[in-house]
Amino acid sequence: MIFKVLYQENTKSNPKREFTNALYLDCETEVEARELVDKNTDHNIEFIEPLEGNHLAYEQKSPDFKITEFK
Repeated sequence: MIFKVLYQENTKSNPKREFTNALYLDCETEVEARELVDKNTDHNIEFIEPLEGNHLAYEQKSPDFKITEFK
């Protein structure tokens, strides 16, 4: 399943909607998506949203849509 992770760059500053970023992960569960981001970044996760059906198709049309892979 594809998850959209909305986040702030770091945990040191107060979250502001204007600075919210998104990344996309292909994971089995939301818990796995959160663990991957926590383990590989310093991002402050705001929200994790599963994408499927029409919502996924809409997101895939965005030029910013790219599945993030951590090594």
